[in-house]
Amino acid sequence: MMQKEMDVAKRAKVIEWLKTEVVDQVSRLFKALWEGSTTRVTDSLSSLIVSGYILGRRLGISYSDLDENIMEKLKKHKQEGHQLEDWYHDISALEDHIRKR
Repeated sequence: MMQKEMDVAKRAKVIEWLKTEVVDQVSRLFKALWEGSTTRVTDSLSSLIVSGYILGRRLGISYSDLDENIMEKLKKHKQEGHQLEDWYHDISALEDHIRKR
């Protein structure tokens, strides 16, 4: 019983740590945007995406389920006429990129 309790506590601690990682990466992203550093913006965005995927996995969401949900969200945005799609075709470009991976 004690081992199971320790495992639950460890999992909870990891989830809390990953949540702080997401917040930290958002903060780093905002700072990089303020400074105008493309390298730091890219690094922060990459770290944010990685943290999001791993947090999802720790919460029981598989990477493929997350990818599928992202694709569904992109399709929905296109159907609803999202401004970024109307103005720049960003939604379609991202959808094409993900599909080609």
